[in-house]
Amino acid sequence: MEIIIGNNSSKPIYEQITTQIKAMIITGQLQAGEPIPSMRVLAKSLHISVITVQKAYEDLQRDGFIETTVGRGSFVSAANRDLFQEEQQRKIEEHLQEAVEMARGCGISLDKLTELIALFYEDTEN
Repeated sequence: MEIIIGNNSSKPIYEQITTQIKAMIITGQLQAGEPIPSMRVLAKSLHISVITVQKAYEDLQRDGFIETTVGRGSFVSAANRDLFQEEQQRKIEEHLQEAVEMARGCGISLDKLTELIALFYEDTEN
C-alpha cells in the first residue's frame, strides 16, 4: 500500500492518509477483508507519528471503511463503497450550492452556470 504525504498540502497528514486509503478502497485497489498495515508499520514507513496514523484509522473506522479487531489488526470493511460515494456526493452538493448562491448574487443565469460547469467537467476529462 503506497501512501504519499505532501508536506506542502494544506490538508493535515491524517486527512491525506484517510483520503488515499478511501480512494484505494473505492477503486478496488484494496478489497473487502484485505488487511491494512498496522499503525506502527505505516507510521514507520511514512516517517510520521503513530498518533497521526491512529487518527486516520479512527476516522476510517468511524466512516465504515475499515474494521479493527484487537490482536488481529485492521481490515477493509465490506460495506464501504456506497458510504464513500454518498460522502463524495454530499461534498459536491455543498460546493454546487455555494456556486449557485454566488452565481445568483452576481446575476449569472442558470444557463451560463451550467455552461461553466460543463466546461470544467470537460477539462478534467482530457
